[in-house]
Amino acid sequence: MNDRIRQALNAKNGGNQSEMARFVGVSPQAVQKWIAGASEPRGDNLRLTAEYLGVSEVFLRYGDAEAPTLPKKFTRVVEHDPDNPDFIEIKKVKLKLSAGITGFESIEVPDEGRPITFRKEWLLKKGYSAAKLIAVGVKGESMEPTMSDGDTVVINVADTVPKDGEVYAINFDGEDIIKRMVRDFGRWFLVSDNPDQKRYHRHECTQATCIVIGRVVLLQREHF
Repeated sequence: MNDRIRQALNAKNGGNQSEMARFVGVSPQAVQKWIAGASEPRGDNLRLTAEYLGVSEVFLRYGDAEAPTLPKKFTRVVEHDPDNPDFIEIKKVKLKLSAGITGFESIEVPDEGRPITFRKEWLLKKGYSAAKLIAVGVKGESMEPTMSDGDTVVINVADTVPKDGEVYAINFDGEDIIKRMVRDFGRWFLVSDNPDQKRYHRHECTQATCIVIGRVVLLQREHF
């Protein structure tokens, strides 16, 4: 793609990257990356790049080769574009906890899987702050079949008030766990979704050993 962008840009305006950057709404550095092959325009950036260059998106993607045949009805998968300011990426972290302590430390971990991104407008609609969202990995089988070991959940650490039936990340005596909170006889319990309740029995959530980190607002599944 970078070769086709460079050739089309040279043919249009002699290779003026700044002019195309202003039209597309990105930085000149982003255009430099596209031409160098370090990244590619995606989504709206690809559409506007093609419009500016006077070519089709299909040409930029595939050149003169025949585009793949698509069904009449489909939903296109939009790749995450780190140069698109309309998207916010949530980093995956590990939690460093202490028993009985409300605060926690989040340590960013490398993740070769799919990035977790949100549109800014969706965050605003939901009332979420990107600074208050973290992503952590699911461990164990206690929440099967809802979520499996290796899945990823996004947690809103600004939402710590328990709601009956909702799923939360919990500091349970110094260990981070994902459980459903259930109100019973005026008390809060941590409940697993796994039907094997003998193995995964519920625990009472008391102030000393059970501290809510935040509510789970999104699940990214790896297994179906």
